[in-house]
Amino acid sequence: MTHTNVLKCNCCIIYDVDGYVTGFGNPDWARTHPAATSTAPAVLSVLRAGATCIGKTVMDEMAYSINGENIHYGTPRNPCALDRVPGGSSRTDTGGSVRVPASYCGILGFRPSHDVIPTTGVIPMAQSFDSMGWFARDPVILNRVGRVLLQLPDVDPVNPSQIIIAEDCFQLSAIPSDRVTEPLFKSVSKLFGGDLVKHAILGDYVKEKVPSLKQFMTKENADQEYNIPSLAALSSVMRLLQRYEFKKNHGEWVSTVKPDLGPGISERVWEAIRTTDENVDVCHSVKTELRAALNALLGDCGVLAIPTVPGPPPKLQCDPIPLEAFRAKAFSLLSIAGVSGFCQVSIPLGLYDNLPVAISLLAKHGSDGFLLNLVESLYKNIQEEIGIAEKKGY
Repeated sequence: MTHTNVLKCNCCIIYDVDGYVTGFGNPDWARTHPAATSTAPAVLSVLRAGATCIGKTVMDEMAYSINGENIHYGTPRNPCALDRVPGGSSRTDTGGSVRVPASYCGILGFRPSHDVIPTTGVIPMAQSFDSMGWFARDPVILNRVGRVLLQLPDVDPVNPSQIIIAEDCFQLSAIPSDRVTEPLFKSVSKLFGGDLVKHAILGDYVKEKVPSLKQFMTKENADQEYNIPSLAALSSVMRLLQRYEFKKNHGEWVSTVKPDLGPGISERVWEAIRTTDENVDVCHSVKTELRAALNALLGDCGVLAIPTVPGPPPKLQCDPIPLEAFRAKAFSLLSIAGVSGFCQVSIPLGLYDNLPVAISLLAKHGSDGFLLNLVESLYKNIQEEIGIAEKKGY
C-alpha cells in the first residue's frame, strides 16, 4: 500500500485500539473493561502501510455467532439483501466470521492459515481456531492487504497443480451445483486447462484418513439427511474445542458478571461454561490427522473447492429450527479449514434468485501468498462467466 493510494478500513471491536474500550459486542463487557493502552499489531501494520481507519464495526456478542445480529447495538445492513442477515462476527475468523459475511454480502473474504498472523491485541475466542481475516471488493486490494499482514514479498503467481471440486459438499447447498462450480471450471480451463480440475467425495476421504474422528461419528450425525456424517463429526470437534477454550478464556468473567446476552448467544455461552475437558485431547489428534490428510490430497499448489456456506443468507430474525439445520450444514463446510488450519478465500459469484452466491478455495497451511495470487489471476474470468450465467437466467 502506498500513501498515494490510500485505503479506508474498518476494524472490528474485538481489536485493541489505543484509547478505546475493546467492547467484544456486549455492553457489560465494555462496562467492566478499561480502554486499551495500545493498538493491535495487525491494525498498526495496515495503518503504517498507508490505510486509514474510519471506524469500528458492530459484531456478534462475544464473537459467538455467524449471523451478525446484535440486540444491543443493532444489526448492520446487508447491502445485497436488506431483509437478510449480514453474517458475523467479522474480522477474526474462528468458526467462519470472515468467510460467512463475505459470502452473505457479495465480497471477497480471506481467512489466513492458522497462526501465521499474530493475534496480539485481539480478544481471544478459541486460540486453536482464531485467525485474523480481512475483506475487499477487489482481488488486487485483497492481495495487497494480505502481503502487508503476512509480511510477504511480491512474487510471480504459481500455477495450481490441481483444483479438486468436493462434489458431496456442493450437494449440501440449496443453490444448483452447476451455478456455483461452472464459473470456476470455465475460468480454470481458460487459464490453466480443464485437465487440472478433479472431483472427489471429501466426506469419504476424511472418514478414511482421519481415524480419530470415529469417536465423534454419532448416530445423530449419521441420520441427518442434510449432512455428511464425517464432516458433521468434524464440526462437532471444532465446536467442542471452541467451547472448551472459550470457557478457559472467559468462563470466570461470564460466571461473575452474568452478562445480558441475546437469544442464541446466551444458550451457546452458557453451554460453553458447562463444558468439560472430556475428548479435548482427541480433538487435537483430529486436527493433526486432518491437516496431514488434506496435505496428502492436495499436494503442493493444489486447491480444494467447496461452497462457502450451504445457501443464501438467512432472513433476519429467522425461525430457529430451520436456522439450526442451516448452521449444521454451514459448520460442516466451515470446519474443513477451521480444523485443518488451511487458508481459505470466499469468492462472490453474483446473484442467484437475487441473493448472493459464493464459492471457496482452500490451500494448504502456509500457502496464503499462492492462494491470494490465484484469486487475483482467476477473478476477472470468473466474473465474466458469472455475467454469462446471469444473462441466461441461471
